[in-house]
Amino acid sequence: MSGRIAGRTALITGGASGLGLATARLFLAEGAAVVITDINGDAGERAAAELGAGCRFMPHDVTDETAWQRVVADTVAATGALHLLVQSAGIGLSKNVTEITLEEWRRVHAVDLDGVFLGCKHAIPAMAASGGGAIVNISSIAGIIAGHNMAAYNSAKAGVRHLSKSVALYCARAGNGIRCNSVHPTFIDTPILDKYKQRFGTDEALAKLARQVPLGRVGRAEEVAGPILFLCSDEASYITGAELAIDGGISAM
Repeated sequence: MSGRIAGRTALITGGASGLGLATARLFLAEGAAVVITDINGDAGERAAAELGAGCRFMPHDVTDETAWQRVVADTVAATGALHLLVQSAGIGLSKNVTEITLEEWRRVHAVDLDGVFLGCKHAIPAMAASGGGAIVNISSIAGIIAGHNMAAYNSAKAGVRHLSKSVALYCARAGNGIRCNSVHPTFIDTPILDKYKQRFGTDEALAKLARQVPLGRVGRAEEVAGPILFLCSDEASYITGAELAIDGGISAM
């Protein structure tokens, strides 16, 4: 590994599993100090123990503004700075617009969109004080391409896409040295697919999803973590306000 983000501190939400955990593992290998947060305290502690030296875990509900203020302050207190923010925490829901309840609608938006807003709002001042850095918000291909049974998820993830652009423009105008981009994965083999696997069986579930992807397979978490690392590195120093589809070609159809 080349130490592409050596000496920087990264805060990664949803870091106990899936894309957040894969990103944390790669960031540590590339020299960053990493703080992972997650609402699942037991899983977060296990992940931090697995990741080892250089990683800290903080319990965190991303829908709670006070919790965001605490996590940012504690990260700076523990590491001395905050340079990188990767917002991976999220939930899914497969229901169409007539099936979904208002409570479900609000819950999906609270986690998937409000949580990202709160992260940007409270991390940006700390990142600016640290000399700048990068924010990567994990949206979804569902934030670009809609589905008939993904009403709340489509809405929230599309909101993340456009919010990221607004944040990028604000930071550019403020001259605070912070870039902001969004990534849009398609089906990735992480715990978010567990219910689908339980319903159809692992092999059939992955095969059904793969048939929708031009590359013919479901993605790996590492194939999302790599592009996130790129967007947080100096190699992407002129990239802000962009969305990166990590979708095996779906958006090209």
